[in-house]
Amino acid sequence: ARAADAGQCIGSLEMPDGTATAHLFRPKLLTVLSEGYSLSSFRKDVLAAVTVAIVALPLSMAIAVASGVSPERGLYSAIIGGFLVSALGGSRYQIGGPAGAFIVLVAATMAKFGLNGLLVTVMLSGAMLTLIGLSRLGSLIRYIPHAVTVGFTCGIAVTIFSGEIRDLFGLQLEGAEPGPLIPKLLALGKAAATVTPAAAVLGLGSAALIFLLRRYRPNWPGMLIAVVLASILGAWLHLPAETIGGRFGDIPRGLPTPQAPELSWALVLQLLPSALSFTLLGGVESLLSAKVADGMSGRKHRSNMELVAQGLANIVSALFGGISVTGTIARTATNIRAGAISPVSGMMHALFVLLFMLVAAPLARYVPLSALAGVLLVVCWNMAEKAEFLRLIRNWPTASVLLATFGLTLVKDLTFGIVAGCVVAALLAIVRRRIPQEGD
Repeated sequence: ARAADAGQCIGSLEMPDGTATAHLFRPKLLTVLSEGYSLSSFRKDVLAAVTVAIVALPLSMAIAVASGVSPERGLYSAIIGGFLVSALGGSRYQIGGPAGAFIVLVAATMAKFGLNGLLVTVMLSGAMLTLIGLSRLGSLIRYIPHAVTVGFTCGIAVTIFSGEIRDLFGLQLEGAEPGPLIPKLLALGKAAATVTPAAAVLGLGSAALIFLLRRYRPNWPGMLIAVVLASILGAWLHLPAETIGGRFGDIPRGLPTPQAPELSWALVLQLLPSALSFTLLGGVESLLSAKVADGMSGRKHRSNMELVAQGLANIVSALFGGISVTGTIARTATNIRAGAISPVSGMMHALFVLLFMLVAAPLARYVPLSALAGVLLVVCWNMAEKAEFLRLIRNWPTASVLLATFGLTLVKDLTFGIVAGCVVAALLAIVRRRIPQEGD
């Protein structure tokens, strides 16, 4: 009887943070509703949702433009993906949507296979993520070495920034911008004389303003303020800086009718390697974001349920013409700091972004592309784990894993970098185990 009482006591201690139910295939939304959801909680969730939507709005458009697609496709992903990730996911606080980490993969897939190929890739990766979650393999992603995570994150940050230099400074390139890093930097260097001063001022000024507001007014929506001010200055002074309207035209007012992309077995086979890369990054990024949310909130997410939700969100996002969806660390952290109580805040943030499309979409045509590039410059700076990179590089085993991942992510691609880093880490682990045995 005492053992049973002790077991019940332990269970009662575990239940509040979700540890005892972390294995369940049950959306956190259902758990929250079953516990009782009050009007006071709804008010807190709505306030948090408004805050997150303000952050997500310029960021979703910036990520889409940097990925080589029109800005509304980033908004589609924030609306559809954001709603489904929160409604079906295994975290109370996770915010889903387009992520900066995917820019390189989306841009490469878009350039090689076109929009239809990109949408098929997003759907395939969604199906893979769903299967991984249903197979309860989500916990395996946790075993990716920390040095590998830091290495590919820093590599992605450098690659994204290199892709923003053109819009940030308004450069005019001869022909298409190369995809690989070294040829891209050489082409950008040759075009240095074509800098558009107005674009550079708006882009660098936007980035500087975001940094300043983050330091002195951290509760203000720095990204939105910077983009709005840049748009007003550009339109009022008739500055010669390219805008969303100049490159893409007007943003649609609302969501499109869902439509399945064209499929064929030959296309699926061609896209499988890209879909695997999307799946690997999506799984790592979403669970890393959920883990950050756990650390900030003291709760425990359901990793397999989270992957199922991420997978379904990607499938539906592609049906609406959206790009890849994953858990986003910055927006999730903003959600928690803003006082979110439940997944309702993530669902409401998606509805607020949709409200913007319905009411104010025509205003987006005045947004300078250099200002969006400035937003992503800040994203890259925050994404790169600079202090952790310097700490890991001081120890030769972690440095070898870190540099292998970082270097190959830059010169080859993300998947190659992650696999190489994991292989190096595994080899080092084998060597460390054998050396003491040989000494004995």
